[in-house]
Amino acid sequence: MAANDTIADMLTRIRNANLARHQTTNVPATKMTRSIAQVLQQEGYIGEFEEAGEGVKRNLVISLKYKGKNRQPIITTLKRVSKPGLRVYSNKKDLPRVLGGIGIAIISTSSGIMTDREARRQNVGGEVLCYVW
Repeated sequence: MAANDTIADMLTRIRNANLARHQTTNVPATKMTRSIAQVLQQEGYIGEFEEAGEGVKRNLVISLKYKGKNRQPIITTLKRVSKPGLRVYSNKKDLPRVLGGIGIAIISTSSGIMTDREARRQNVGGEVLCYVW
């Protein structure tokens, strides 16, 4: 079954795998999901990710990170902001700060997918995809 919103699908799969304390999760591979996974990895929210499968059935295998003896997930919340029915854009002056800078907002800009901090540094705005903390 094809998902209309691949980003929301990705975030839901990561959220569910975190709650179930899985070590890895599979996400359908697209350019957008690869870019988001790369940002999450750079920010330290997930471990390694790799592509598996052939042809049209390519998946990203994302390894999740936990902390402590109780295996508390590093990612506590994943929240989709811009949806296919209601796009949310932000200019460079109004980029959101998630929890006063503790979390990150993932922004789709003309320079690619990046965090809100990186977008501020490059002085660009764009579509606010999701919040992570």
